[in-house]
Amino acid sequence: MSIKKERVPAIEYMRGISMLGVVGIHVGSQYLMNNPTPNLQLLALYEIVTRFSVPIFFFISAFGLFYNLDLQEKFNYKNFMKRRFKTVLIPYLVWSIFYILHYTITNQTLYLLHPLNLIGILFFGLACYQLYFMILLVWFYALMPLWIFIVKRLNIVLLVVLFVFQMAVDYYSSFLINPYGIQNEIVKAIFMYRLNYWVIHYVFIFLLGGYVSVHYDEFKIFMRDNLNKLRAFGFISLIGLLVYYYYCIYYNGYSPEGAINTAHQLSPAGLVYTLGASLYLFAEFQYGFLAKIGTSLFSLLGRHSYFVYLAHPVAITYLALFMAKFNIVMTAVNSMVFYVLVVLFTLIVAIIFRKLGNTKYPKLNELTIGVYPKK
Repeated sequence: MSIKKERVPAIEYMRGISMLGVVGIHVGSQYLMNNPTPNLQLLALYEIVTRFSVPIFFFISAFGLFYNLDLQEKFNYKNFMKRRFKTVLIPYLVWSIFYILHYTITNQTLYLLHPLNLIGILFFGLACYQLYFMILLVWFYALMPLWIFIVKRLNIVLLVVLFVFQMAVDYYSSFLINPYGIQNEIVKAIFMYRLNYWVIHYVFIFLLGGYVSVHYDEFKIFMRDNLNKLRAFGFISLIGLLVYYYYCIYYNGYSPEGAINTAHQLSPAGLVYTLGASLYLFAEFQYGFLAKIGTSLFSLLGRHSYFVYLAHPVAITYLALFMAKFNIVMTAVNSMVFYVLVVLFTLIVAIIFRKLGNTKYPKLNELTIGVYPKK
């Protein structure tokens, strides 16, 4: 079912920089929430430049799934899901329970006294704001036979058609669906939390990752021969999303929060930026200057990105409480210090947990990040 191929360090580096972007988005939310007059340029760095982060994780995940998969062999769905259950679903449940208990104690809520609420929280990934990504991953895994069928038949023309289809679907879902008028609470929740589990929002970038993986030898040549063009595409796509952000603020009169909630990764400009950033970062980490500098740092970040992704809201919560207690204002400078401390704290804890899991307590790695001892 799987075949061993050369390691692709660029994928690990991309995972690391994407993790930094996700933390940036959530720190940006803190900055916006605690500063009534935020610096719009810094906010753009936190909330717009980083918008590639979540979609590119789906690209990376698909690349990894397909890279060591022999498409000529029969796909063993049972074994595949068993492995994914161990690496994703168990950590998801562990972290969800942790956050539910944490917020139950700290906020004195009654999550655990309402079983139906608990089912909804786990189904939609609502225990903490970053966990929806894992729900989407589980749905992508569950539909793996469909993705294999499609990737086997994909070509450039079909990818273009799929991209246009993705843009239409995401635009409709983001800007035209209004679930607030729905009376039935269950149906309302299905539409209200659609971004948490409707994989159709990220189908293109996921299948692109699978296609690139299957055609990796040809893609390497493409990246090497078109590095400057991919750099230009990445830069132009970023400029396009930033222009959209500033257009929302200065022309449409949106608040900073409104502009961020409009110029997101599922907007047309955001989709183009997702594509541009994915291709650019892959090429830059493979053949560009990022392949020559900082690879040790990005490797470290990539190795521990899963834990940092899952744990960083804890650091954000308690650093915010610390600032509130000592009346520290969330200025632009303080927000940048805040960001660095969140990354450092969660990275250090991730390294400690990984070391303990590798030496004394293997269950620690198994439960928190789905890493099991090598047999």
